[in-house]
Order: sequence, then C-alpha cells, then structure tokens
Amino acid sequence: MTVTAPSAPAPATSAHRGHAVLAVARRVPFTAVVVVLMVVGGFVTGAFWNPLAGRPLGADLAYGVPSFADGKWWTVVTGALVAGHPALYVLTLGLFAVATGWVEFRCGTLRTAVVTIGFQLGAVLLTAGLVLAVAATDWPWAQALATDVDTGFSGGMMAALAMASATVRAPWRLRLRLLLVAVGVVGLLFLGGLADLEHALAVALSLPIAHRLAGSRAVPTAESSGPTLGRREWRLVAASGLVVIAAIRVITLVVPVVGPLGNTASDSTVAETAVSVVIALLLADGLRRGRRLAWVLGLVVGVFYLLLGLLVIGVVAYAHATGQMDQVELVGLAVFVPNAVLWSALTVWLVAGRRAFGVPSRRRRRTDPSSGSSSSTDGPELAQAALHNHGGPTISWMTTWPENRYLPTGDGGVVAYRVHAGVAVALGDPITDDVPTALDDFRALAERSGRIPCLFSTTGALAEVAQARGWRALQVAEDTVVDLEGLAFTGKPWQAVRSAFNRAGKAGIEHRLVHLDQEPRSVLAQVRAISEEWVGDKGLPEMGFTLGGVEEALDPEVRTGLAVDAEGTVHGVTSWLPVYGPDGVVVGWTLDVMRRRSEGFRAVVEYLIASACLAFQAEGARFVSLSGAPLARSERADAEPVLDRALDQLGAMLEPYYGFRSLHQFKAKFRPRHEPMFLVYRDEADLPRVGIGIGRAYLPDAGFRELIALAR
Repeated sequence: MTVTAPSAPAPATSAHRGHAVLAVARRVPFTAVVVVLMVVGGFVTGAFWNPLAGRPLGADLAYGVPSFADGKWWTVVTGALVAGHPALYVLTLGLFAVATGWVEFRCGTLRTAVVTIGFQLGAVLLTAGLVLAVAATDWPWAQALATDVDTGFSGGMMAALAMASATVRAPWRLRLRLLLVAVGVVGLLFLGGLADLEHALAVALSLPIAHRLAGSRAVPTAESSGPTLGRREWRLVAASGLVVIAAIRVITLVVPVVGPLGNTASDSTVAETAVSVVIALLLADGLRRGRRLAWVLGLVVGVFYLLLGLLVIGVVAYAHATGQMDQVELVGLAVFVPNAVLWSALTVWLVAGRRAFGVPSRRRRRTDPSSGSSSSTDGPELAQAALHNHGGPTISWMTTWPENRYLPTGDGGVVAYRVHAGVAVALGDPITDDVPTALDDFRALAERSGRIPCLFSTTGALAEVAQARGWRALQVAEDTVVDLEGLAFTGKPWQAVRSAFNRAGKAGIEHRLVHLDQEPRSVLAQVRAISEEWVGDKGLPEMGFTLGGVEEALDPEVRTGLAVDAEGTVHGVTSWLPVYGPDGVVVGWTLDVMRRRSEGFRAVVEYLIASACLAFQAEGARFVSLSGAPLARSERADAEPVLDRALDQLGAMLEPYYGFRSLHQFKAKFRPRHEPMFLVYRDEADLPRVGIGIGRAYLPDAGFRELIALAR
C-alpha cells in the first residue's frame, strides 16, 4: 500500500487557480488590463494606504474643472485609474472587475472598450462643462463642484452596463435599467457629487441608444410597442420604489449630507421616521400583492407630494421674481424636493400600471354588491366551496381567480364574471345545479347595471340550455381532452413522446409534481424567471382571463410539474388546475401554465405533459384537459358570419405573438378528443360590443400603442 501525503495536492490546486484566473483574463482582456493598471496605480501612488485626496499628487491625477483650468488634460486618463481613498479602491476595483467583465463577456472586447472609454471621457468632460456653466450662478452646490475633483472609471462602467442591458432577456433587462436609472437619479438628488453627476449623465446618454450600442448581440424585442410588463413586474417595481423611499428616509436621518439643495439633515425624530417607514413598507407589501387599496393610498400620497412640490416651486419662483428670497425660509428643502421627485415618479408608475393593481381587499370582496359576493365569504372562497359541492367543467377552477366578480346562486353556487368595455363576460359555465335560473339571474344583474351579458368558453351542454332560453351560441374554441384510462405511450403514434422521455433521461432531467407554494425560494425564483422571460419579449402585455400565470399556480390546490436536472436547474414548468366532480372528488386536471427555459431542453413540454398524464393516471384521475387555446378552432359549419370573422381575425393577429393556433396543433401530439367551447350571447346586436369586451378580457393591460402595433 502506498500512502500519499495530504499536502501534496496543494501546489496543483494553486496552479489550477492560477490557470483559472488567466483563463478569465483571456476572455475579458480589456477589463483585465484596466484592473491591472488600477492596481499598479494604487501601488505607485501609494493610494492603497494613503488617501490621494488632499495630497499634491492627487491634484495632478484627478480630473475636474480645476485640473482642466490648469491645462492638466491628462487627468481624464490618470484619474480613471486611481481612487481618492483606500476604502474606495476595494469598491472601485471590485465593481469594475465584476460589472465591466460581465459586460465584456456578453458584448465583446472591442465594443466594451469603445463604449466604456468613450462614455467615460464624454461624462467627465460634459460634467465639467455643465458645472462650469452653472457655477456662474449663485448656486452654492455648483460653486462647490467647480472647485472639486474626482477619480474613478464609474461613468464608463455605468454606460457599459446600460449597453449590456440590451443583451439581457426580460424581465432582467428592465430591472437592470431601472437600477441604473435609480443609481443616477437618487445619487444626483441626495448626494450631488461630481461622480453622481457623471453617473446620471452617462446613463442618460447611453440608455436610449443601448440597443444600437449592443449591435447584433442585443436581444430582439418588439420595439414598436415598447417594453412589455406582466402584472407581477408592475407590482414589484412599485413596491421596490417604496422600499427605496423608506430607506432614503432612514439614511438621511442617520447620515445627513450636503446635496444640490443643501443639507439633508432634518428635525424629524426617530419615532416620526419609524412611523413613516412602517407605513411605506406596509404600502409596499400591499402593492406587491396587487391590492387596489394600497394602489389608491399610494396614489393619494404621490399626488399630495406632487401638488405640494408644485406649490413650493411656485412660492420660490414668486419670491425670486419679486426679490423677496431673503424672506423665504427653505427648511428641509434638500430632503423634501428629492422625495417629491421620487413620489411623483412612483405616481406616474402607479397610474400607468393601474390594471396590475386590481385585487380587491377581502372586506371589499365580501361587501361589494356589484361583485355579487355574499356578505360572509370571500368570492374566491365561495367559488371553491361551490366547486367542491357541485363540481364543474374543465376550466371551472379559473372561477376562483381573484380578478373575477361573483353572482351567488340559491344553491350555494356562483356565476363568475368580469366587466370590460360595458360587457359582463361570464367565465365558463355557472357553478350550480340550477343552470336555467343562474342564466336568468346573471342576465338580469347585467342588464340592471346597463351591461351586455355573455358567457365565454362554455360547454356544449350549457349552450343547449341557453339556446332553449333565447340566447345565441357560437363555437369559439375547442377543449382538448386526453382520457387516462388505459393510456400508454406505446406504438408509432407516440414516438415523439417517447423521444422526449429518452432525451430527458440522457440529460438527467426528472419530473416532479409539486405544490409550488411549498417549494423552496430557489425553485420559485427559477419558475418566475422562466415565466417572466416568456412574457417580457412578446411585445404585448401578459394575457389574462382564461390564461393564468405563476401567481395562480401558487394556489394550494393547484399542482405544478417541474422538469429539473441534477444541478437543480428548472428547464420547464406546467401547472394543473383541479377539476372536481359533483361528489367533491377531483376527477381530472386542466393544463394552465406551459413554459420552458429558452436555452433548455427543447422537448421539455412534451416530457412534462406526458409525465403528468402518467402521474395523474396513477392517482386515479379520469382525464386531463390540455385546455382550449383561445381563438383557435378546427373548421366547422355553425359559424356566425360577423363575430366569427372578427374572432378569426383577432386570432390571426395574435398568432405571431402568442402562437395559439400553433399551440392547438402542438396538442395534437397527445391524440386528444375535442370538445367544442362556446360563446353564449343575447343576439346579433350585441356582437360588436361583445367582441371588444372579450378582447379586453384577454388583454386588459394593452395600451393604445400595443393595439396599434398589433393591428400593423
């Protein structure tokens, strides 16, 4: 037996680390060269241990108005490679190495070098020119900046990050851009140093042309319709904005600084600050959940700040015009004005994304007569109870989604509906045993409110009952149902499915059927990222109505299928809604979310659906519904000419964005049987308005620009 000394591998490990560093440096040579020059500069100047600020050498190396006035133009180079204080070296080196290295990896060496150097020079020179121009006034802040100098490569780094944002997929593209804007705006408003002004200018100059700067490496987006946001992203950004406002309130209390508008120190007490921060955080949590009440309160506060800010500006302008500035006491202006700017921006965001904050409070859902909810039970909970008691068709669990309104029936059932463009659009069949009465009551409720009633995606049985009571019916989709009894993926027709299983096995991917609300945060974060990437690059807002997302998949009664590899990476996700029978037992499952990672296992969706079929079969379920793709149908002869053509045209326009018809063809791989789904309406005079209402139900967040782009 030969015994090897335990210390023997150490040199090899060090060698491997050295090779790894060299390998990284070869991939990002521009970043590596700049970092090396920074390190050399730190040692040569002694800036690693002795601050440059205040030393004669620092004045010869740092850039700014004094340096340029003395003809020291070389400082635009030397100043970028040193830091004014040893503590800043850690931040400067670390941030530049990580951020610019990442940009170079994504955008290439030449492009990164040109953008970083070019925008660094532009930001430094433009800042100096702007400061010199403003310093001619009696503004103390500008006069102070005119005597100050700065160091660092951060302006170019910010521009490089702005360029790289164009290479990132949604939703991280928007998040990175908002972070850059926040750093620039907040730094300028509350700190106001030379570096903060350089950051703001670098971002302002580079971000609008980021897509062009990135060139062929930019991720293609639907630029004609602008950025696309899902409901969660609207909510997340609003909540983050409030958290930032709360954090600034604390920071200005603990560490006051002298900014563009003076000293940020205020006479607020710790107790006052704590109360305001708690209120802001509570509002942030409400906005994160999409609560309408939080949206209203946030809007009220934002409008208050906006009006008060305009009043302050008016008072100052009047005093300046009349020569009475010495009589105006501007206490707390340095804190109030920046806060007013942030609250105004948040107000604009809340107004623009108002449709993302439509979740009513529980009390509102209990007591609002227009919602039809009973006075003792929440609407979604009432719908769940009705499904447990009466059962429902394949899409019936969608009636529990919080955006719905509810009309209770006499036997404990409900009619779930939404109101768009003056149309009350019921979702599927009424959940009740007394369908004729429910139809009459729903029609009466709509007509009392001056709305047009219709029912969308109903079963054939409901359509027959409705037609017997004077309604009209038109097929608008087809449900695709796979019967599980005796299902086995054998034989030539199932070759594509078996291939998906084989490829998943070779890739080490397994299927997990879980409750998403019980999964670790790491898994949920991956699921959200996959979903938001899919939504973000569509060029149209996230669709709703009969199409759910991750939030709906978090329901405890919903099952989620995950395709996960050995490293824990989620390659695809499906969610399955329960279908209850009249005895309160789940008899089947309906597919809702179906999305995959863009770089992942391509046949992952086939693998997920087939795996779920086998899992549900083993549990005793009778069928799975692959759901009806909206506005996608097979040929049929019962067409209503007016609305039929309109729905066909809408489906054709949406196809390039959402692929409903392609999806309908994809589901044919599972050899389903087709069950027609109908639109039930009163008469032909309602059709134009019904078409608009259904379009709005699916695209409630679509603005004018998106609809124009869609029409093109």
